[in-house]
Amino acid sequence: MSEQERRYLPIEDYGMIGDLTTIALVGKNGSIDWCCLPDFDSPSIFGALLDADKGGFFRLAPMDQNGLGTKQMYFPATNILITRFLSDDGVGEITDFMPVKANDTERYEHHLIRAVHMVRGSLTFQMTCHPAFNYARDTHTLHVSEQGTLFQTANLTLALSSSVPLHDDGNGGAQARFTLSEDQSAFFFLDSSQNQQMHFAPVAQATYDTQFAATRRYWLRWLSQCQYQGRWREHVQRSALALKLLTYAPTGAIVAAPTTSLPEGIGGERNWDYRFTWFRDAAFTLDSLLALGFTEEAEAFIAWLKGRTNKIQEGGELQPIYTIRGNHEMPEIHLDHLEGYRQSRPVRIGNGAATQKQLDIYGELIDVLFLYSRHRGLSYETWLHLCQQLDWLAQHWQEADEGIWEVRGGAKHFLHSRLMSWVAFDRAVRISQERGLPAPLSEWQQISMQIYREIMEKGWNEHTQSFVQYYGGEAIDASALLLSRMGFIEARDPRMLATIARIQRELTHTPHVYRYDVDNAADDGLAGHEGTFNICSFWLVEALARAGRVDEARLSLEHMLTFANHVGLYSEEIASNGEALGNFPQAFTHLALIHACLSVNEAMDNIAPHQYFSL
Repeated sequence: MSEQERRYLPIEDYGMIGDLTTIALVGKNGSIDWCCLPDFDSPSIFGALLDADKGGFFRLAPMDQNGLGTKQMYFPATNILITRFLSDDGVGEITDFMPVKANDTERYEHHLIRAVHMVRGSLTFQMTCHPAFNYARDTHTLHVSEQGTLFQTANLTLALSSSVPLHDDGNGGAQARFTLSEDQSAFFFLDSSQNQQMHFAPVAQATYDTQFAATRRYWLRWLSQCQYQGRWREHVQRSALALKLLTYAPTGAIVAAPTTSLPEGIGGERNWDYRFTWFRDAAFTLDSLLALGFTEEAEAFIAWLKGRTNKIQEGGELQPIYTIRGNHEMPEIHLDHLEGYRQSRPVRIGNGAATQKQLDIYGELIDVLFLYSRHRGLSYETWLHLCQQLDWLAQHWQEADEGIWEVRGGAKHFLHSRLMSWVAFDRAVRISQERGLPAPLSEWQQISMQIYREIMEKGWNEHTQSFVQYYGGEAIDASALLLSRMGFIEARDPRMLATIARIQRELTHTPHVYRYDVDNAADDGLAGHEGTFNICSFWLVEALARAGRVDEARLSLEHMLTFANHVGLYSEEIASNGEALGNFPQAFTHLALIHACLSVNEAMDNIAPHQYFSL
């Protein structure tokens, strides 16, 4: 094992807790190595995930690591995380959770609760809380007292309350060493606020019990809404719980992932900030929420989406990405003082893809409004804004763009962008006809037919016998699997079947699928290689199910489910050795998992596999 591998846990060795405004990643070693406050996209206070020396951490574990076994699991049907340490001397359990706030009146107030309990025997534990504010760029003052420890900066204060004595570790952190015997417990409550005069929380078994019971009750009640009763109920429910944790409650937006700069290839530069909301995820998100019965979350997310479109002036463009509060600005900055996960540089905050032209997002937006119109209808004001977007798209859909994968090597005429432009006009026609809303139907239908013919003529390559990544190219791209999913082509059409076959030959190492071959596809402007993309692997499962290859689809699905981590979470990618790569956990992957389970389940029940819409 290399020095870097010893200093950093594998990405898949983390569980996630949160309170619907931010999250914390808890390692199997008992260390919280990532947490941003007060929000998902705020600066980190614990960032050892991106720099083991400077980043900051909150570690709680037995001192003697010799022969120590660890296990991690969620308390059933909740987002309460249990980390278990097993040794010949005893078995201890850490319970970690963040109580869900009742409202957003105190945006900066968060509560992180850690409790360690001895199940049997006796162990000596060490707790070290060493925050590093503002991505380890700000210094802080430390005040240790009998009640606890205050960590203070000009903008944020942390108060650590403890049931055991704390002391200054001499390096800006608080530390405690204590021994617990069978059935004994210790508690650590970490609170955050802008208030410089914070009070310490009462640390007692009764306080902990009350908070635990309330948090458990919240998650059980929330999950009880889930209507999925299919064959993969446990996996679908865990994905739903993960998606809920990735929801920013004040606005209803869902972050693509709660982390930044976890590499798509160890030591490489494919490191991005995913703590934002992509329009591309919109239709996947709403369809999943509605299919599972989470209507409140669907309503909140559609309100966030409509808020973005309502602010676009006539003739203006949509951004592919917005902040969780709906803001436009997210300048991409390199944090050169951080070494990156296992020295994978640069560490980025912000995302320059927000300024790209990505024409597919209009199709995703209008597709989600089409879904929503069948669920709740559309207001006339929203319809007018949608028509404005279509007026813009009618003038620009033939242009080159950076596409679904946000390439940085030059714009192309990407097949997926054309597909989603077709979706935009196709769904708009359907909305108008179903809701009786005024529209230039003949113009939209004409454009829809024009795009359709163009895709069939220029997006199909006779030499390769497949749809290709971009017009004039020969490379295959896994996003072509969405052609049948979006209703553009029949799932068993010879062209679709041939495209699936080529993806299986050239991009697939069963069950894993690469999004494209970086050496032969459109230049993405980056060096190095990447792992297989989990969303693409689940897209292939769906395409197989729709094509009637149900046994093959089920086998691939079952195989993919074995690549979840120990608590059922997925990162963006999987390396050739099976390790997780990319930001973690990724919402899009869990959305794709849900759709794959729905599609295969319905195909096995001889029902037409689930699509975004019903023709």
